[in-house]
Amino acid sequence: MPRSEQIQTILTHMSRRPVISRLRALLLVAPILLLTGCSKNTDWGFPEGVTSVNDQSLSLWQGAWIAAGVVGVFTLILILWPAVFHRAKKTGPEFPKQTQYNVPVEVAYTIIPFVIVAVLFYFTARDESTITAKEPSKVMHTIDVTGIQWSWQFGYKDGGEKAVVTGTPANPPTLVLPQGERVAFSIYSNDVVHGFWIPAFMIQIQNLPGVTNHLEFTANKLGEYPGRCNILCGRNHSQMVFKVKVVTPAEYKTYVETLKAGA
Repeated sequence: MPRSEQIQTILTHMSRRPVISRLRALLLVAPILLLTGCSKNTDWGFPEGVTSVNDQSLSLWQGAWIAAGVVGVFTLILILWPAVFHRAKKTGPEFPKQTQYNVPVEVAYTIIPFVIVAVLFYFTARDESTITAKEPSKVMHTIDVTGIQWSWQFGYKDGGEKAVVTGTPANPPTLVLPQGERVAFSIYSNDVVHGFWIPAFMIQIQNLPGVTNHLEFTANKLGEYPGRCNILCGRNHSQMVFKVKVVTPAEYKTYVETLKAGA
């Protein structure tokens, strides 16, 4: 081999090494970042056991992200592998073989996404039917949730028609819920479309003008949780927030009685 070709070969190998080193470093760092994001404290992104909805939908949420991660890593490997390990030599006279059709590959990348979507659809439909199911025999309390520009109104049916809390952008309301007791919610809107959203509960349902939506769930963990409207509803949309406070059944009863007496 002439000396010039030897030098060119050495330079080619040297230019490839940084790329391969970077790829190896990326493959080592990516799992560390993923594992850090899935630490025990975050419960894979959402707290566990907060409500009956969390118990049903948390596994679906986690499974969807795992499926997306697997597909993403596999796709990244398919993209980087030929770019790194099948690069043509700069001095090589050969031209890569051109393939117009590859029936097995085309069938595979048609069937595999279809199977993935079908599996996700099945589990989503299954969990959605469970979450939205109505069980009147188990309901112990009923609360009306009305979206208004730009705050919320909560009506506690246990305390009668006057046991109502109405918030303002400057004074956001608190939605008080009893621990361990199933609550039925009637969802209304007085003006435009709003979104009743409690992130920690993994719950979101729309407030639609002229339409009454329904939701039932049980809050299982004491504490305070932020809620907000997650559908753009006008000028002060960002101020349309509220707080959820989960208390013991005895405290809830006292709170409702206080609202009733104050009304």
